[in-house]
Formats: sequence, C-alpha cells, structure tokens
Amino acid sequence: MEKITVYGAGSWGTALADLLARKGHETTLWCRREGQARAINTLGRNPDYLKNSALCPSLTAVSSLEEAAEASDNHVSAVPTQSVRHFFETAAPFWPNDVRICNVAKGIEISSGQRISQIAADILPHSRFSVLSGPSHAEEVIEGKPTAVVIASSVPGEAEIWQELFSGGRFRAYSSNDVPGVEIGGAVKNVIAIAAGIASTRDLGFNALAALACRGLAEVMKLGSKYGAHPLTLAGLAGVGDLMVTCFSTLSRNYRLGRAIGEGKSLNEAMASLGQVAEGAFTVEALVRHSRELGVELPLTEAVYSVLYEGRNPEIMIESLFGRELKAELPPEMYWSKEGQ
Repeated sequence: MEKITVYGAGSWGTALADLLARKGHETTLWCRREGQARAINTLGRNPDYLKNSALCPSLTAVSSLEEAAEASDNHVSAVPTQSVRHFFETAAPFWPNDVRICNVAKGIEISSGQRISQIAADILPHSRFSVLSGPSHAEEVIEGKPTAVVIASSVPGEAEIWQELFSGGRFRAYSSNDVPGVEIGGAVKNVIAIAAGIASTRDLGFNALAALACRGLAEVMKLGSKYGAHPLTLAGLAGVGDLMVTCFSTLSRNYRLGRAIGEGKSLNEAMASLGQVAEGAFTVEALVRHSRELGVELPLTEAVYSVLYEGRNPEIMIESLFGRELKAELPPEMYWSKEGQ
C-alpha cells in the first residue's frame, strides 16, 4: 500500500480520499479550512460535502499544506480549475521538482484558456502529471457503486501507476496517453450539461435532448481535434461516457444549474442554490473567450454563454440553434483520417 495526499475537500476530493483509504492506502486529505479538517477527524464525516456518508476511519485530514505535501509522494489535486494555478504556485515549494500529481478537476482556465496540464507545465515543468476523468458522480463513488474512469499521462508508466492505486472493488480505471482528449472531454461536457438542464425545463421531448447531446459531442470533437485529441478517446469514458452521465443525471451539478436557469433563476441565484462549484459556468466563459483564437465554431457553447452572461431568453436560444444554416453533420476539419473511404 502507498501514501497518498488528496488536495481539496469538496465532494470529489472527499469521495476519492475515502476510496483510496478504504483500499488500504495511507491517505491524507488537505482541507483549505482548519475547522473542516478538525471536524473530519473528530466526526468521521465531512461537515460540508457528502455529510451523510461516514468516511474511512483511517483517513486523516489536515489544513497545513506543508504537512499534506510531506505526508506522501503521490499527490491528487481536486482543487477547482479556476484556483489551480494559485494552488500549484503555493504548493510547489513543498513538492519535489518531479512531483507525481494526478489532477481530477475538470475545466479550462478563464484567463489563459489553458487546460490544467498546460498550467502544470508552466508552474511544475518537471512534474509527472496525470489526469483522471470519466462518468463519476462523487455521490455514487462514496456509496461504492460501480464506476469506470480513464487516467491519462504523457509520461510513460505514470497512468498505469495511478491505475493501480485507484482500481479495486467496484472502481475501475483505464489508462491512456491522450491527455488533451481526456481533459477536453471532461471540461466541455459540463457546458453541454447546462444546456441539457435548460432544455429539460422546456418539455422539448427526448428527441431534442438526444440531438442536443450529440451536437454537444460534435463541439467536444471539434475542439479536441485542434489539440490533437484522439477521436476514440472522445468516444470513450472521458467523452461520450461523461457527457451521458452529466447531461441526463440529476446528480450533475451542471445539469441542475441549467435547470435552475431554465426555471427563471439568475446565474448568481442558481449557483447559490447549488452550494457547490459548477465548473461549466466558468468553462463556457473560457471557451467563448478563447475558441475564436483557435478558429473553432461552438454554437451550442455560445448559446449557453448568451443565456448565462447576457440574459438571453432560453426559448430564443433554442430557436436560434434550430434555425441555423443547414450543413453537413461532420465538417471536413473533423476528419482525422480518410483511410478506407
């Protein structure tokens, strides 16, 4: 068994820390607030997230970043995407240059348009970086329900190390070397889930929801092709799998955010009603700001942005999407290979 530190005691960080501790790993959970760490150690529960779930008794929570870093050689970052840069900068002095780190947050930085692997390359250029993604609600993971994810790294052997650390029982991890594909799939699907949530309040029928998810996948693939993502990655757990669970599950924060918007709440009101971060609300801003630089057309993403940040009526959003110019389902730039055609 290994020593592992998980940073970020939100729902996902808590669920994964509990999972790793139950596998027998010596697991430390870093909390931003001292009071939260004290409560976890005293009560055996996270007072703020997944509060009805008893945590593994061997799990230890700390609020000292230095103590958390020194507790292990294996580091899992569950810090929200928009806070990752500051977190990496703060943690770097406590980590070795070749720190082994697995990011489990999903999203794109608004200010730079960078994926988390690119942020890590800026701040931790010699790190052994991996990313975990896939259809994985924290609420189901902590209950021990069957879950499959994918872990990617460009460093040979790293994904396989994390695969062994995480896998066991009803939690199964697959390995990959397609970091851009896993990151893009995990980030963009959150935006599509907001659209699905909005649409679900309009009694549009299952045909419309299926069409929305498929056209959302087209946007995932268009953006992925710009980063060199492999199409089969986006057809797998990090792409289609995560898109399905996020667009059609009431456990999805992004779906619930979309429903709240569709029911008439403002973005601030909808975010407050969740009580947690819905990364899609930030990712959509990053995509709209930076997709034009890549020359990628993302009409569904643009529509979600206009509803969230420009006050556009969801009905008008839907009508505008269906009234767009007719075109081929797959534009030429989406073909990675034409062999066999």
